[in-house]
Amino acid sequence: MYEGIVQDLIDELGRLPGVGPKSAQRIAFHILAAEPADVNRLAAILREVKEKVRFCSICGNVAEEEQCRICLDQRRDPSVLCVVEEPKDVLAIEKTREFRGRYHVLGGAISPIDGVGPDDLRIRELLARLADGTITEVILATDPNLEGEATATYLARMISPMEIAVSRLASGLPVGGDLEYADEVTLGRAFEGRRRV
Repeated sequence: MYEGIVQDLIDELGRLPGVGPKSAQRIAFHILAAEPADVNRLAAILREVKEKVRFCSICGNVAEEEQCRICLDQRRDPSVLCVVEEPKDVLAIEKTREFRGRYHVLGGAISPIDGVGPDDLRIRELLARLADGTITEVILATDPNLEGEATATYLARMISPMEIAVSRLASGLPVGGDLEYADEVTLGRAFEGRRRV
């Protein structure tokens, strides 16, 4: 335990996701040893991000304007919508260069243990987007874990009466992985999603 403001800095850094006590301490002492100009630049960019970055009014992705660049891009296919949990998932999918439709960011996944229910996510906004008839296919790209599966199942039930095609991202074995290290659920999904070669 350190004195005063140094401990306050460690405590605040430790509140960041993925930063444990040791990492927080390491980052704090890096900041203390850094040049004042470097620390001021970091502080300025943190303030600027909080002032300028918001969430897109249409899809919920991060944006510096009212709408994100993807929603403003007229070349994107407006009939296909990919539903993801977080803005970072949009970036992951965009890196593949395989998807040319639009997105809807839920802002999380259904998790009763964490107190997150359907009303805590951007599901009402999703259903409103689907109501106008422009979208003909929804791709559910939630995480392949318990919460992501629960969210995908819930959304599929909500969307199916709308007569919109609903699909789920395939999941299974990673490239370069070994069968002996795969869990039963992953192997099961790999068999379900198999295709002819």
